[in-house]
Amino acid sequence: MSSATAGTPATSPPQAAAVETPFRRFVAEFAESRLALFGLGLFLLIAAAALLAPWIAPQDPYDLAQLDIMDGRLEPGSPSGDGRMTYWLGTDDQGRDMLSGILYGLRISLGVGAGSAILACLVGASLGMLAAYAGGRTDGLIMRLVDLQLSFPAILAALMILAFLGKGVLNVVIALVVVEWAYYARTVRGTALVERRREYIEAAQCLALPTRRIIFRHLLPNCLPPLIVVGTMQVARAIALEATLSFLGLGVPITEPSLGLLIANGYEYMLSGKYWISFYPGIALLVTIVAINLVGDQLRDVLNPRLKK
Repeated sequence: MSSATAGTPATSPPQAAAVETPFRRFVAEFAESRLALFGLGLFLLIAAAALLAPWIAPQDPYDLAQLDIMDGRLEPGSPSGDGRMTYWLGTDDQGRDMLSGILYGLRISLGVGAGSAILACLVGASLGMLAAYAGGRTDGLIMRLVDLQLSFPAILAALMILAFLGKGVLNVVIALVVVEWAYYARTVRGTALVERRREYIEAAQCLALPTRRIIFRHLLPNCLPPLIVVGTMQVARAIALEATLSFLGLGVPITEPSLGLLIANGYEYMLSGKYWISFYPGIALLVTIVAINLVGDQLRDVLNPRLKK
């Protein structure tokens, strides 16, 4: 007789496979690049240090009462050892702790870069979408403005605007928005022209859907991938432009420790051997821009299928 138990299953039922969502696919493809992960981690560390500057900085560079102009100026980066404050990166000609100045300067650089990029994206994307969807004279007028804007060097246009508006964080943001919006407009227009000819847009138009719904519910979401890539690159570009403008004396006021202003303050002391005043802020600026560019390069490869290897 056979003693086989027919009612006992031989194997357990397989577990349901996890559903692969577009977000999970994006994260997996982005994580393929170790350089991109390193850049993202470095940028998050820099952003956290900038946000927590009031709590982790050894000194408040805005508070004149904390500056030791008589005995604490132009000191190299080393522990004092005599009971006074430890200046790990040295001090500048005003007795300001360089580490504290860099942390507070990063707040201005990241704020100006992100703020100008967001505002320029809103202006440029709106005009680019309008040009692509309306076409005709509207498209021609907006594109001529884009060509006119891109024909001027960005630094020259920003200098002209700030020479008229004057110094100030808000004025720097306005100047950067003026010189950056054209990049977003051209990018969105090119993508929207391709998407506008697809069947789902034609179907929405045949259903007599409102123009606003077609643009914001159907057309704009498909223009986001290239817009994200351009926006990431423009943040790094805006940070570099703000530092350049501050270095030239037309950026933020002298009372605010911008990275470009810190570099400019130490320029005249380079020949006398006091390199740290310009060197350390320059390194912080370089590392921030490189970290953002590493993230942007991988975003470009992931969000643009034609660039995938």
